Amino acid sequence: MNRNVWVWAIAALCVVCQANQLGLAERKPRARDLGIPFEGTPGPLNAITDVKGVEVGHVTLISGEGKLVVGKGPVRTGVTAILPRGRESNDPAFAGWFSLNGNGEMTGTTWIEESGFLEGPVMITNTHSVGVVRDAVIAWLLRHKLLGEAEWDLPVVAETYDGYLNDINGFHVKPEHAFQALDSARPGAVAEGNVGGGTGMICYEFKGGIGTASRKLDERAGGYTLGVLVQCNCGGREQLRIAGVPVGREISENKVWTATTRPGREDTGSIIIAVATDAPLLPHQLKRLARRASLGLARTGSTSSNSSGDIFIAFSTANPGAAKPPGIAQLTMDPNDQMNPLFAATVEATEEAIVNALVAAETMTGVDNHAAIALPDVRLTEVLKKYNRLMEAR
Repeated sequence: MNRNVWVWAIAALCVVCQANQLGLAERKPRARDLGIPFEGTPGPLNAITDVKGVEVGHVTLISGEGKLVVGKGPVRTGVTAILPRGRESNDPAFAGWFSLNGNGEMTGTTWIEESGFLEGPVMITNTHSVGVVRDAVIAWLLRHKLLGEAEWDLPVVAETYDGYLNDINGFHVKPEHAFQALDSARPGAVAEGNVGGGTGMICYEFKGGIGTASRKLDERAGGYTLGVLVQCNCGGREQLRIAGVPVGREISENKVWTATTRPGREDTGSIIIAVATDAPLLPHQLKRLARRASLGLARTGSTSSNSSGDIFIAFSTANPGAAKPPGIAQLTMDPNDQMNPLFAATVEATEEAIVNALVAAETMTGVDNHAAIALPDVRLTEVLKKYNRLMEAR
């Protein structure tokens, strides 16, 4: 089989995987369905794609089992793509970013800081695949004639480390996987858990991965929509809190880092958080939103340790065309003193997105038979009931 046929075969398989993942996302109960009490009103999908125009795509790579053979596997990784204005648009969006703890990577952020614009997708993958995904984004933009007149781009690619379950030094993420994540991006339901960049991730020593949630503001607060997507790979078991309940202390067995006799890793790993909104916010205001994601993370128990890469980005789909006019751009802006509902929505949606990732994730065994167990739904609801924090399941 020649290379072109092989690439198309991979692409076709990934499309099937994406369809299966979306079906799974629609069938499996989410955190709210279990009766976990969350504040705020979600959008129709309770996902980042509730923000009109936002599209998400995943490519999930799973193969092999048993002993690690670098370059062969086992493979437990992937790529996630978030497109602020969809696959057909090259219209930059106002954006801001924030690093709560910088033991991680998000490329392109110095230009966001300088220009105030996000000029393409937000990609999320594993730590050692940032470079190949970054280069692939430029190639994809060129292929689709979306690079613009300047013919250069500084892609935003973020990462968390999946080397406990994945052959991370085998470099299994290829350009075609980034292409497929971008090409498969769609509005609608978003697959969660062991998918895309979150495939091999671990959160609070349970299986982690991708999670999403949204909030719809009251009309008196502007009626805006705000959505969050996380790739969560952070935290120690003792820290995990859900709805204020010390779930990690109550469900204490099968800790990942204890099993590897690596003391002092009370809050290991990293988390990437992307916040989207249709509220008309300028870059300095979006940086303020990105900071508030920290509070949603804290609600789940993290203290953002020295070894954690906790990096957040926020963008607005309002003010289309702001980067294009040759003259003075006419902009709209929500006043600073009316941003409190957006701050609250960011905190609430971030918290729920993290818990959604934990609830959606399934037990996974990876390299050298390392295992990360799923957060058990039945035990979780029992613990919440014990603390009188369980609502009637929806």
